[in-house]
Amino acid sequence: MAFTLILGGARSGKTTYALTEAEAAGGSLVMIATAEAMDAEMSERIARHQAERGDGWRTVEAPVDLAAAITALKSGDTAVVDCLTLWVTNLLMRDMTVSDQADGLIAALAACPARLWLISNEVGLGIVPGNALARRFRDEAGRLHQRLAARAERVVMVVAGLPLTLK
Repeated sequence: MAFTLILGGARSGKTTYALTEAEAAGGSLVMIATAEAMDAEMSERIARHQAERGDGWRTVEAPVDLAAAITALKSGDTAVVDCLTLWVTNLLMRDMTVSDQADGLIAALAACPARLWLISNEVGLGIVPGNALARRFRDEAGRLHQRLAARAERVVMVVAGLPLTLK
């Protein structure tokens, strides 16, 4: 299971770091996107991210079935998953069990022949959220990060555009 987990805050430079690493690795570039365009602002954000990546990237949309998207990758693919916290949100909004979906994700990662970078927001550094759903989200994301970090080849924290290798 050779993948890199990239954590950091919002607008910390995680995606830029992952794209740079993936492009340097070479291969057929694949962006696995978990975002859903639920409003005009998110549609604009998605379009901006696609334009920033350029034409060399194939995009696979996987707002829920991330394991299937990873399973479909082939040897020679170089993929970036952006981002796991949006994926957790999508699962929670559909009343899906995050730990069950995480089990499927981990199994897909274990069998994946592609080079992978997984991006996620570190949400556990702030205050305890004031409502039950936000606390559940924070807890689910934290548990997912721990499970993935234990299995990752590398774990990198990006702060202010600066990568710090944790593992």
